[in-house]
Amino acid sequence: MPRKKTKKARKPVKFKVITIKVTARQKKSLTNFCKSRRTTPNKVIKKAIRPLLDNYADLTVVVNKQEKQNQLQLF
Repeated sequence: MPRKKTKKARKPVKFKVITIKVTARQKKSLTNFCKSRRTTPNKVIKKAIRPLLDNYADLTVVVNKQEKQNQLQLF
């Protein structure tokens, strides 16, 4: 009888904490929206920003510093 292959242990997902500030009115709107949709504020925020953040994790950012030219252009 052949043996079954054992499954690999899944790599744990690392989470980072991000803090944002919202006004009292925005907080109330968010909680009312979540109650009407029967979801959590965390899920709503993650779903809203997901399209903006997908495929940017492996992107290398190139910063071009522009040097200031201190010479006067007389002629």
